[in-house]
Amino acid sequence: MARHGLAAALLVMVVLAAGCCAPASAAAYLSKLPVALDVTASPKPGQVLHGGEDVFTVTWSLNATQPAGADAAYKSVKVSLCYAPVSQKEREWRKTNDDLKKDKTCQFKVAQQPYAAGSQGKVEYRVALDIPTATYYVRAYALDASGTQVAYGQTKLADAFEVVSITGVTTSIKVAAGVFSAFSVVSLAFFFFIENRKKNN
Repeated sequence: MARHGLAAALLVMVVLAAGCCAPASAAAYLSKLPVALDVTASPKPGQVLHGGEDVFTVTWSLNATQPAGADAAYKSVKVSLCYAPVSQKEREWRKTNDDLKKDKTCQFKVAQQPYAAGSQGKVEYRVALDIPTATYYVRAYALDASGTQVAYGQTKLADAFEVVSITGVTTSIKVAAGVFSAFSVVSLAFFFFIENRKKNN
């Protein structure tokens, strides 16, 4: 009985030791990733998009300069909106870091799709209501089976576009406010007319 207990304890220790000593997953650094994807976005340079309203298209494909089999490890593609440098100035919470686990440039996920070798990927994205007002470009990461970034591509910074976030005042609210304002004016005029009529009588 004691032997069985000792064996179980040793087994637990071995498992724990193996877990502690297992090598951590390799960190991904942007500077070390190949620029293997050609990425385009439909907004024109400087175009203004509105949260919750406007839709744009992103496409990506393997760069023609990549050797055959370069994308063998690609399992999916993650597309994100990234702050342009002009919208990162004096904003630590948007700071770029070469270590992608610490990078805060591309905080807003557009889509993630399985990678299809030999074909072009495409997604249509409606700008989310919670996207902050700023200047953006688009970046796409190729991910391996573990979800680690192994390659990337992005639109040109010169092609960056603007996003204007929702103000909290929707069109329906504006219409309702207009109706109530008009009603108030009419009501005031009516009561003013009644009071004058009473005085004249």
